[in-house]
Amino acid sequence: MIMLLWIVAVLFYAPQERGKAVHMEQATFGAGCFWCVEAVFQRLDGVTSVVSGYTGGTKPDPTYEDVCTGSTGHAEVAQITFDPAKITYEKLLRVFWESHDPTTLNRQGADAGTQYRSVIFYHDEHQKLVAERSKIDAQKEFDDPIVTQIQPLKQFYPAENYHQDYYNNHQNAPYCVLVIKPKLKKLKLQ
Repeated sequence: MIMLLWIVAVLFYAPQERGKAVHMEQATFGAGCFWCVEAVFQRLDGVTSVVSGYTGGTKPDPTYEDVCTGSTGHAEVAQITFDPAKITYEKLLRVFWESHDPTTLNRQGADAGTQYRSVIFYHDEHQKLVAERSKIDAQKEFDDPIVTQIQPLKQFYPAENYHQDYYNNHQNAPYCVLVIKPKLKKLKLQ
């Protein structure tokens, strides 16, 4: 009987979440190799998906090989879908600044070229303003000037399937062991 009363209370008197639309938002960041960016943001509570891809350039439907030439103008990015009731855009930006060196132009570690640039692609004017404020605040943490670009997101192209969920599927690959795993450990996400 007690169990039945508890079930009735949960079903009828507790706040109802079923049927309630959950408002999700997106953020798109470039911070070097998209495998690293994806691995970092996948581990945050409130992030529901991360898709590696390309944006910021002129070539429609670019491939990885196209982007690697450095001639498309595209950056390797991660598009993050998140629940703003669980994690804010501001918090995502703090993780963005902590997860890479935003003071190196077109380079993160051994990954060099415009496709590895530090860039925030904003989805609306609110994100633009928040990103600009965040960049000013982040500058206090770095001796060298931040070179991160802040640009409007125009068209996002998902990367090939073999790039998706890369770290989770290849944790013993050399790049994952030498680059991604130490980054996750430093950020206390491992």
